[in-house]
Amino acid sequence: MLFDFANVLVFSALGLGFVGVNLLIGKLLRPSNPQVRKLSTYECGELSMGSAWVNFNIRFYIVALIFIIFEVEIAFIFPVATVFRRWVEGGVGVFALVEVLIFVGILFLGLIYAWAKGDLEWVKKVKA
Repeated sequence: MLFDFANVLVFSALGLGFVGVNLLIGKLLRPSNPQVRKLSTYECGELSMGSAWVNFNIRFYIVALIFIIFEVEIAFIFPVATVFRRWVEGGVGVFALVEVLIFVGILFLGLIYAWAKGDLEWVKKVKA
């Protein structure tokens, strides 16, 4: 059993050593001539202006999280779709279909909730 742990330790040490040696070789080979223009912030060809610490609207994060949730839903449904025919032949197709429909239904209720709450609108109306 200790031999198995030694394998993991040796593998980790070799991996860290490989990374360290490559970083050291890169530091020795690449040129180093820092200039003010090179050290400045690059903004896709535009002159940078103002501070980089700008508060983003929280709706951006909410929409991004909703997008990620539905992307994960698709990632979970693809494996089910690939083996669904085998499940139907095995007699558990109806059960699998009901499970997937419950999963999609729960996420659909979440989408309806976010929509009703107004979180999907980029410019949210403020109630007076």
